[in-house]
Amino acid sequence: MAQHRLLYVVGARPNFVKMAPVVAELRRRLPDAVHVLVHTGQHYSDELSEIFIDQLELPEPTHRLETGSGSHGEQTARVIERLEPVVEAERLDLAFVAGDVNSTLAAALVLVKLGVPYGHVESGLRSFDRSMPEEINRIVADEFADHLFAHSEDAVENLRREGIEPERIHLVGNTMIDTLCRLEPRFRELGLAERLGLEPGRFVLVTLHRPALVDGPVLHEVLDQLQALAQCVPVLFPVHPRTRQRIADESRYPDVRFVAPVGYLEFLSLEADAGAVLTDSGGVQEETTFLGVPCFTLRPGTERPVTTRLGTNVVLGVDPSRIADVADAVGAGPRAHDVPPLWDGHASERIADIVVERLR
Repeated sequence: MAQHRLLYVVGARPNFVKMAPVVAELRRRLPDAVHVLVHTGQHYSDELSEIFIDQLELPEPTHRLETGSGSHGEQTARVIERLEPVVEAERLDLAFVAGDVNSTLAAALVLVKLGVPYGHVESGLRSFDRSMPEEINRIVADEFADHLFAHSEDAVENLRREGIEPERIHLVGNTMIDTLCRLEPRFRELGLAERLGLEPGRFVLVTLHRPALVDGPVLHEVLDQLQALAQCVPVLFPVHPRTRQRIADESRYPDVRFVAPVGYLEFLSLEADAGAVLTDSGGVQEETTFLGVPCFTLRPGTERPVTTRLGTNVVLGVDPSRIADVADAVGAGPRAHDVPPLWDGHASERIADIVVERLR
């Protein structure tokens, strides 16, 4: 097989988790190819970037764009401006983007305008709420992708409904679960909850970062409810940097245990041992479904309805008063649950099968 040139674009914490198994599998299957990893720098702190590269055993990025933060327009524009010359110089056969962050949107636009075919990992998710920036990013990335790698039948149905040609759609499973399965022996042995003085199955883990929650007055309503919850059951809150800036005075919530962001392995360790998880994250909904940990999603809806049907996910809406419901789930023990089809740790292998065949 001739030497091929493949490019992978990552930029934010979820991208690393979804793309790492794809990079690893294609490097294994195509050892003579040139594999180009671009880190846009959308997440750039050690807690949200470098520790993920290390723990997920990603190769050192070939290119670091260092785009940093800013408004949606500023961030997207910087990625486009800095990625375009990289794509032009690398003479690519195929590229990959993942998820729904601004780096995903920017990369999709650069690739399609330069005529480079690309695959979208985790395609077809829809919240049906176009006020969410992520929804716009997903729709655009899917529209122009040559290969749409879907993780569930729901996603496939969304794509079909939008008129995407069937030959572009591939139901492969969830690469985030590939990463979780590969790391499970490592995060299970950490026992971070016990090291923090928490009893497994008897605490609530909280992760909140979306602007709809943290950029307005609703954040302090949420924190008041977490303070009330913490008087009944321990509440551990690894605080995202943008969320911490908005909290301002943590002393107003003395029973909530605020800690700095933790690495991915450490977070999975806490997640697996939690009695319940309160989140606004999409990936956490998937991980808890696989792990069988009760999840409560503080959002109007979910683009991952498979987690509410087959897993443990309950959508609370943006209603801080419903946080009180979380207490009832703690201490109930592991729940019988189903895992969605193809969430089996082998999604990246199915992607590689498709890619290798295409390159032939």
